[in-house]
Amino acid sequence: MSRIGKQPITIPAGVEVTVNDKNLVTVKGPKGELSEQINEAIKVNIEENTLTVERPTNNKVHRSLHGLSRTLIDNMITGVTKGYEKKLQVVGVGYRVAKQGKKLNLSLGFSHPVEMVDPEGLTTEVNGTNEIIVKGINKQAVGNYAAKIRSWREPEPYKGKGIKYADEVIRRKEGKTGK
Repeated sequence: MSRIGKQPITIPAGVEVTVNDKNLVTVKGPKGELSEQINEAIKVNIEENTLTVERPTNNKVHRSLHGLSRTLIDNMITGVTKGYEKKLQVVGVGYRVAKQGKKLNLSLGFSHPVEMVDPEGLTTEVNGTNEIIVKGINKQAVGNYAAKIRSWREPEPYKGKGIKYADEVIRRKEGKTGK
């Protein structure tokens, strides 16, 4: 039995979870609304304020979908109650970040500034000139947008310059003189 898939999900107060006949799970909460199409082989049961996910057989495909489906629903419930955020740090001489309305302006050593418009449902905040915080209710969208920002200038191993996640550790190299 899947260790993740068999765990019940507690639905907090103020959150409404509905499942239609085609396994479309919709979660409404204080921060917004999310919906996800779950595979039709997986059965989602809602009893009072607990949600359980069941699989029909011990088939390899059903086993893999079991834990995935439970995690997706749990992430939606967490997103509409608490939300998600990713912190990025900009490291390097002359590398700066500024926010203008819904635009994020990045000065990353190119001959031109990089402008990124916040996608719908996500917000970015800038602390100082070197920290970016991406916030939203959809965990996948937050991670994807943070990765897109990071891809403009990934951290390099010699000086550590670039855009890195706040909790990321960069393996440093010595360079030519390090015999």
